[in-house]
Amino acid sequence: MRFYLPVRVYYEDTDAGGVVYYANYLKFYERARTEKLRALGYEQDELLNKEGIIFVVRTVQVDYLLPARFNELLQVSAEMSDAKKASLTFSQTISRNDDMISTGIIRIACLDANTLRPKAIPKYLLEQLKHEY
Repeated sequence: MRFYLPVRVYYEDTDAGGVVYYANYLKFYERARTEKLRALGYEQDELLNKEGIIFVVRTVQVDYLLPARFNELLQVSAEMSDAKKASLTFSQTISRNDDMISTGIIRIACLDANTLRPKAIPKYLLEQLKHEY
């Protein structure tokens, strides 16, 4: 199921030309993934404290199709396309009305917060996440 987060482009998100700086699209994608987990009832700080896990970006593939500009309202999606024992893959988009601004595929790894080594996603969470795609 695709989750959408509205994001307003602030001046701080843009470069000298008033166009969103390319790295800030990654921040928009991050916010949407975090809010999707929150909408499912999971806070990342609670997962850290209770389960001893953190989620980190493993790989990113982004296509920049059109520029986004200051003060525009964007829709950022987060949809899981795969869930494995210790990783999640999200297919994400950023759009403005009917215009596709950017697409991304982001793979997230689950790590043990103390050792920073891969750790299995807790079964209850993995099962719920698998029902989301």
